[in-house]
Amino acid sequence: MQNVPLLINGEFVRSSSTQFIDVTNPVNSEVIAQTPVATDAEMQQAIASAKEAFETWKKVPVTERSRLMMRYQALLKENIDEIGKILSQETGKTFADAKGDVWRGIEVVEQAINMPSLMMGETVENVARSIDTYSYVQPLGVCTGITPFNFPAMIPLWMFPMAVAAGNTFVLKPSEQDPLTPMKLAELFQQAGAPKGVLNVVHGGREQVDTLLEHPDIKAVSFVGSVPVGQYIYQTATKHMKRAQCFAGAKNHTVIMPDANKAQVINNLVGASVGAAGQRCMAISVAVFVGSSKEWVEELIPKFKEVTPGVWDDENAAFGPLISAQAKERVLNFIQSGKDQGAKCLVDGSGFELPGYEKGNWVGPTLFDGVTKDMTIYQEEIFGPVLCCMHVDTLDEALELINANEYGNGTSIFTGSGAAARKFQTEVEVGQVGINVPIPVPLPFFSFTGWKKSFYGDLHAYGKQAVRFYSETKTVTARWFEDDIPSGPNMTINLS
Repeated sequence: MQNVPLLINGEFVRSSSTQFIDVTNPVNSEVIAQTPVATDAEMQQAIASAKEAFETWKKVPVTERSRLMMRYQALLKENIDEIGKILSQETGKTFADAKGDVWRGIEVVEQAINMPSLMMGETVENVARSIDTYSYVQPLGVCTGITPFNFPAMIPLWMFPMAVAAGNTFVLKPSEQDPLTPMKLAELFQQAGAPKGVLNVVHGGREQVDTLLEHPDIKAVSFVGSVPVGQYIYQTATKHMKRAQCFAGAKNHTVIMPDANKAQVINNLVGASVGAAGQRCMAISVAVFVGSSKEWVEELIPKFKEVTPGVWDDENAAFGPLISAQAKERVLNFIQSGKDQGAKCLVDGSGFELPGYEKGNWVGPTLFDGVTKDMTIYQEEIFGPVLCCMHVDTLDEALELINANEYGNGTSIFTGSGAAARKFQTEVEVGQVGINVPIPVPLPFFSFTGWKKSFYGDLHAYGKQAVRFYSETKTVTARWFEDDIPSGPNMTINLS
């Protein structure tokens, strides 16, 4: 049994808290660790440590900060198997999926290495006679990140490497359901040479989050999670005069045109809907078949039945269990509601059990057809291995359906027509669009750009937008007088 430590001022310390949250292995529900609920004193120490470290860290040359990220990404790559194993055991993800989680985070660290060029300001010489104007990009101060259970490596690595490389210090509050992976990331960050206090890690629940949201020394808040929590965090953070970027729920649609490559569509729909047990904010949960493509739904049935969940080290396992018993119950309730409201359950995974792991949080791949807009399984984010199939006659109807949805995280279209693809990408009201790509998560030199109810804030994660989120711009207008000093004061705004 592990007692998960805190990281405060460069030291991994055992919390003095008397409150703990069990960390369970999703494949068998065994408790593998306990997460402390940090005391108020520990929270204050972590924030104070970050504030003190900022005074030194902001003065460190950006090239040195970049070299720290070089060392860090090398350590992450060297230890990817170990991180993947830890991640698998506390989330239930397959080993391959777990390493993919880590790798997508490593890509963001590699982008943070580019911070010297990303933080370049702008210069114009002689904007007026003998006057130059130039700008500097400077760090904010202490930033914080509140991360979800479903990507315990990738999402923390979205946040603190970009913030720290930009010259800020950071307080990370990972999910209490799987804190072991973030702690391993923090351990390697310290090993890479991060100075004391640059990264701090605390644990807990709402009270600890509120402390971060309300503390005057925290300047920016980044969050990934559900809609109600995202709304709360955004409103609370901005109320306390902080920057906030809050990534919330999703209901991602894939449109299938009759001219698409059928084999590619079938394979991509299966993987994009039930991979990682559907616990991805970019998972495809709705397939919209246009015109004659509706006939392809029947061919999904055998493909769904072939997909078998399993434990993390089973190379034949397609995906693992859900994160918790509560998550399983929630998904099962959604499946039952689909049946009750008249959808056709073509493949039912609600009764799946894995022999020898009957206490695990298992739900098998589930396929519904005949889903309509008024059904709960369409209106709500299921966050499980469930695909809902819908039918429309035209691309215009598909666009109308998607644009009427309150979420705008990701969408995709499968087609052989450039005209259809261009119409779709132009008219769809969703932030991230795939063309013959089911899950269009952009690489880190772009930004993760959900729209509508999927995102609260102005600047998105990673890429250039993250640099802007974690920095301020200082503009300097300078003049050095020559010998011919003009007589008398200038009483106008004209600089010349």
